[in-house]
Amino acid sequence: MKIYNDPNLDKKHCNGVIAIGNFDGLHLGHQKVIKEAKQKAKKKKIPFGVMTFEPVPVMFFNNKIKNHRINSLDQKKTQFKKFRLDFLIIIKFNKIFSSQSAEDFIKKIIFKKLKCKYLYVSKNFKFGFKRQGNIKMLKKFEKKYNFKNIITKPYKKGNKIISSTFLRKKIRLGKIKEVNKLLNRNWCINGKVIKGQRRGREIGFPTCNLKLSDYVVPKLGVYSVKVKIKNFYKNGIANIGYRPTFNGQNLLLETNIFGMNKNLYNKVISIEFKKFIRSEKKFRNFKHLKEQIKVDIKQAKK
Repeated sequence: MKIYNDPNLDKKHCNGVIAIGNFDGLHLGHQKVIKEAKQKAKKKKIPFGVMTFEPVPVMFFNNKIKNHRINSLDQKKTQFKKFRLDFLIIIKFNKIFSSQSAEDFIKKIIFKKLKCKYLYVSKNFKFGFKRQGNIKMLKKFEKKYNFKNIITKPYKKGNKIISSTFLRKKIRLGKIKEVNKLLNRNWCINGKVIKGQRRGREIGFPTCNLKLSDYVVPKLGVYSVKVKIKNFYKNGIANIGYRPTFNGQNLLLETNIFGMNKNLYNKVISIEFKKFIRSEKKFRNFKHLKEQIKVDIKQAKK
């Protein structure tokens, strides 16, 4: 998979099938779009790629929106590789790009640069200055700019359309098992281990601490997790919250890795969420907290 940071494709990647979207989370709905687009490329024997945007446009337009992302850019790249794309285009979403008219986006990027033959987008895809472009406009310009626009049917669970917004809601509610089914993998937070106040070590449960960065904040509390770092993959227990027993002020993800007592400071690790155990609460003293942690660990190991 070749990664481009602009729409200037090599000749061998032009005249192909392209799926465009934010693809935050790369959930089953996104996977459906990608699989259908890939099948088309295979049938027509032409290249297949994806175009996505960085940062996520909603976060660019509103800097008050924090803790929004389901996956980071690095995670997104890793997940796309599994689909064996021919290429991935990561467009820098900035003032210049967002100021481009909708027709210019079709004419200058889809037609002139990508030379796209089949374009796959979701039903609610918006593009161009002030989001004036939509699927009706794409349909209108199909013949003029020599491409065919294909809208895949949304992926539904029951009567609910599965979207990134839907998944964020489920993550915030702590419905991790449901989220993992809709992702077809464990939801995961990647980050660099930072130094904490070593309180966990004091009470006999050392933790790796991560900041949440731009990730959506799951329901505060305790989770059963799996921790992945280059050479190991171990079970553990994680607490996400403000540590009220210690009068903590900052949101932190603290993870105790079972059977592990290594110093992991500054190492990048992945915390995969498996199930929600209990909500965060304040304990009267460290003794009560320690007793509860033992109960939580039993739950996590089930």
